[in-house]
Amino acid sequence: MDVIEGIEARREAVLQEMRSIKSMKRGTINEQYLKVPQKGSSKPALRGPYHVLSRREGNKTVSERLTTPEQLEQARKDVEAHKRFTGLCKEFEGLTERLGILQGQLSGMEEKKRSKRRLKPSPRSKE
Repeated sequence: MDVIEGIEARREAVLQEMRSIKSMKRGTINEQYLKVPQKGSSKPALRGPYHVLSRREGNKTVSERLTTPEQLEQARKDVEAHKRFTGLCKEFEGLTERLGILQGQLSGMEEKKRSKRRLKPSPRSKE
């Protein structure tokens, strides 16, 4: 029973941690450089880096340029929070699966005990 109680306690802790996440965003932050033609030179100059938050929505990639250092910092925190959230979801899934297996084994053991009791002859039937 201690194992089951430990799993249930960890599941509650995972849920509490998920509830504590106040802001998150899916996606990745990329650096983008632009080639700009230079006067008097055949080689273009690279401008950048420009930071872009990109994510997939269906079959399309949606990108948002992060123009200020504050936007970049918040986007980094939000992307990291989303990674943490998905990790917690996977942990919760694994814990719940394990809990179901253990509870199934426990109920199977109880069923075996009950059926063994029924199979044993009573002391009165031997007389």
